[in-house]
Amino acid sequence: MIYPIRFAIRYSLFTIFNSEIKLPSHFLSNSMPFSKTSQISTIIEYIEHLNPVSILDVGVGMGQYGFLTRLHLEHHNLFHIGENDITPRDRKEWRVRIDGIEGYKAYLTPVHDYCYNQIMIGDALKILPTLPDKRYELILAIDILEHFTQSDGIIFLSQLKRVAKKAALISTPKTFIPQDSNANPYENHRSLWEKEKLIENDFSKILDNDFCWIGVCSLC
Repeated sequence: MIYPIRFAIRYSLFTIFNSEIKLPSHFLSNSMPFSKTSQISTIIEYIEHLNPVSILDVGVGMGQYGFLTRLHLEHHNLFHIGENDITPRDRKEWRVRIDGIEGYKAYLTPVHDYCYNQIMIGDALKILPTLPDKRYELILAIDILEHFTQSDGIIFLSQLKRVAKKAALISTPKTFIPQDSNANPYENHRSLWEKEKLIENDFSKILDNDFCWIGVCSLC
């Protein structure tokens, strides 16, 4: 089944991106919703090991973690694979629920429509308190923490822990990277976090990476 699955993955990519996606012009600037590529394999490996059935991706940006988690957790369940054809499964048949929070609606593209069950638009510090305790098995906040002040960041971490059932995973740069965006102030960098501060706030499992702190708060 290896080759049909590979074909299905290519099909999914073609389906998503074979439409006209107009990116905002400010994507050409330095303030962009992307993360360090070096941490992707480490984070996805952790997610595969945890194997959650519900995920909240806080600060979805361009949706790369929504796509990768959907692909790696669903696998061939994304498609009906027959002898002579491959057809997408109805979304109701998908095993994993992936929701997101995004502060800047202009980032959303057909990638998000495909990968996420629901995306809540707005300030994460206002949306998270409205969610029930232990709502999602895994919470992701990839390169989000540095966009808060230290005081707001501590509140943010506490909300991640409250809403998570099994684990919350965050990543943040090890060095301060100045970043300001007039177009989207959510992209501004406002703080630098040390490993000791993450551990103090219960993100005590640190995954290896040269450029970012990847901290996990395990709740089970």
